[in-house]
Parts: sequence; structure tokens; C-alpha cells
Amino acid sequence: MMVKSVGLGAIAAILLFIMSPGFEESRVLHAQTTPVGAVDQVPEYVFDPTWPKMPLRDNWVTGPVVGVATDASDHIWVVHRERAALSATQRDCCAPAPAVLEFDQAGNLVQAWGGPSAEQLAAASKGPVPKMTWTAPANYPWVNSEHNIFVDHKDNVWLGNYSGSHVLKFTRQGKFLLQIGRAGAKGQSSNDTDALASPTGIAVDPKANEVFIADGYGNRRVIVFDADTGAYKRHWGAYGKKPDDAAPIELKARVVGTQLNTVHCAVFDKDGLLWVCDRANSRIQVFRKDGTFVREGWFGAPEAGTVQTAWAFDDGKGGLNRPPLGSLFDLAFSRDPEQRFGFVADGRNERVWVFRRSDMKIIGSIGHPGHWGGGFTLAHNLAVDSKNNLYVSESAGGSRVQRFLYKGLRRPSS
Repeated sequence: MMVKSVGLGAIAAILLFIMSPGFEESRVLHAQTTPVGAVDQVPEYVFDPTWPKMPLRDNWVTGPVVGVATDASDHIWVVHRERAALSATQRDCCAPAPAVLEFDQAGNLVQAWGGPSAEQLAAASKGPVPKMTWTAPANYPWVNSEHNIFVDHKDNVWLGNYSGSHVLKFTRQGKFLLQIGRAGAKGQSSNDTDALASPTGIAVDPKANEVFIADGYGNRRVIVFDADTGAYKRHWGAYGKKPDDAAPIELKARVVGTQLNTVHCAVFDKDGLLWVCDRANSRIQVFRKDGTFVREGWFGAPEAGTVQTAWAFDDGKGGLNRPPLGSLFDLAFSRDPEQRFGFVADGRNERVWVFRRSDMKIIGSIGHPGHWGGGFTLAHNLAVDSKNNLYVSESAGGSRVQRFLYKGLRRPSS
């Protein structure tokens, strides 16, 4: 599936980019488009039906795939919700795969580990105890509902748990190292420093050895800890300010929200800036590592000829409704030295938008809605390997990860 360039007459998304941090927070949003002549080159991708190699070992099946990451060896790591694959245990054909799967570039399964113990699964299931494909060591902590995976500069594997409200750190072989947050004990507010509330995204800064957590479904912030000890460092909300849980979330069309609403990713670029997905508000906010706000941009998919944002639309009755998902689930950057391009997983509109990192303008898209190869059913996470190949995980009914091969740069078509 080739990247489709975005023209003036058929724009598939809107993006507002504001350079100054001192803008008026109630200003009206306006659609920005990118004329074809202003775009020098766009990356071209094609769907790779050969990756990963299937079927998996022992006829394993996966539940919703809620995280994908690459490591220094160009291996691809996947985490899925094995509990959602438990229906397979009622059949003779198959069994849920362990929660964490490592693949090589050829698509071969290298190793698999992780998941709840037999007792945990028995307590969670509403029927017979499911088949076990991985035996958890004694006192092995696990998450109730996996969310995102990150492999750091030391080859450690980090996993989020949006239901149990903690983040876990393991070696690449699955040995438990560290827990941040208390399992099942959600923070009382976005300003608690010793508890999380449904964390969703993870990034580790190798220079300072700090872990940045998008926190997340329950809170309205980014929070930072020491990556070895788990000691609290700092946190912030929208625009680098102290988050306010009592403040309403603005959902009016074309009005800037003053609070983060479903913080769904945290990703570093090559310059050390942290890009944060504000999913339900369909926007990115960019920060320095100390929480200083730098800039922001919006992603949406309006009806033809309109300039409505993705977070609100006309309900036909003189009012506005909020879409259920928002349009900004995850993002990743190209691996060229300049890091010219970024990619956004839009799980609402089932596209991966391609944008220029320099000015955050959309220049194309990858994929389409649907279950067939190259299409998406709840596109959830992104990863890019050293060859600039793109990996897209799908949650809910998608329950898979797909690879799109990088084919170089081309002039956009009109």
C-alpha cells in the first residue's frame, strides 16, 4: 500500500501548528493544508505479507496487540493481552501465546515470555482454567491489562499496565527488575507522586537514565522516575503546567483544551524533545525533558470541505458530539540522520499519517480501514527499525502487527 499524498482538494487530515508557547488558549483553530508543490519528497511504503512468519509456534494466537518496539539489534518486540485470547482455550486448535514476543528481521519468533500465573488466569477466567503456554516463576508480578512496550538502551524491556496502574521493568529474557506504581492502587490525583493511574506510554532517556511515563487514562500528566531505583523526579500536565483534575476538558469545536485528555504516548526525537500524544484531544504536545512546553499540533480527519477538529463534530441537531477515540494513538520517527518524517497511528480513522517533523505538516498516509493485509482495525502502536521499515500494531479486533517496507523517497503525486 503506497503512501498517498495529501492535496488541497481532498485533504484527509487537519493539523494546526502553533510555534509560540504564549498563545491565547481560547483561540480558534484553522485547518492547514500542504500544497503539493511545497512538499519536496515523501517516503513510500508497501505492505509486507511475509512478516511475521505464521503460524506461531504450537498454534499460539494473540489477543489485542497493544505495543510494538524495536531494539538495538533490529529485533521487533510485541506485547499482547493474552487474557483476551482465552476463547481459544475452549477449542482444540490453539492456545494464547505468552504476552511478550520477540521477532527477528525475517519474522521468525526468537523467544516468548510473560503473562499471569495459572492462579491469576484461573481467577480472571469465567470458565475452565485456560491452557498455559508459559509458566510464571514464584511471586512473578504481572499486569492486569498490558499497554505498550519499550526496550531501553540497556536492553531492558518495559511494560505498562493501564488497568493495574503500574509499570514493570524486565531483562530481555523476562527476569523481573523493577516496579513503579502500586498494583491495583490508582493515584488519587494527577499530582500524586507515588502512584500511577492507568499508564499508557513509556520512554527512557539514556543520558539521564530516567523513565518518562504517559499517565494516562486515569491521570492528565507525564511523570518521570529514576530508571533504576524508581525514585520520583518530576511531573507536568498540558503546556508544562501543574495538572488540574478539577478543570473541565474543553470539547468545543476549534477551541484549545487546557488539560491533557488521555495521555497515550511519550516519544523522544533525535534532539531530545519529548513528544506526547494527547489522544482524545487529537493533538501532540512537545516538551523539553524538564517539562518546558515547546509547541503543539493537531491531527484530525474532517468531512470534505469543513474545518472541524477531530475532537468534535456536528451531530446534525445543532450540537457537537465528541468522537469516542480521538485520532492520536501513537507516533514514531524515521531513522534517517535528519529524522525528517514522523508517523501518527490514528486508531479512529484507521490510517498512519505521515508528517514532516520540522513543521508538523501532514504530507501523506499509509493504510486504510479493514481487516485485509495493509488495512487496520484499531491501529494502536508504531515502531520503526534501522532500515526505516514501519511496524503497526492493532488492538481490539485487529490483534496483530504488520510490517510496511520502506521503498525510498518519491515526488508526491497530485
